[in-house]
Amino acid sequence: QVQLVESGGGLVQPGGSLRLSCEASESIFSNNAMGWYRQAPGKQRELVATMARGGSTNYADSVKGRFTISRDHTKNTVYLRMTSLKPEDTAVYYCNAQRETAWGTRADYWGQGTQVTVSS
Repeated sequence: QVQLVESGGGLVQPGGSLRLSCEASESIFSNNAMGWYRQAPGKQRELVATMARGGSTNYADSVKGRFTISRDHTKNTVYLRMTSLKPEDTAVYYCNAQRETAWGTRADYWGQGTQVTVSS
């Protein structure tokens, strides 16, 4: 079972930037995909950005052009570079790893989350 540890959250002013990191306990290529989700108070967890094993990426419309997902396989780490941050980006950000079980179903693994607060 893969362990995921996020870091890099914090308080930032509107228009500012942050980079989140997610270090996996195993090779990131052991996963079908890795990505970032977020959950704001009173809202459901939502997809922010994902990267498949082959490198293709997917972004939520609300972050396109502002956020960039990347990875460093030598460090077993996935990153989320966030720029032009807005107050509505405030949330707990979770790292996610997707795998396929022996039965062909999807298994999700989650980190503990890191808080991002965008406020002046």
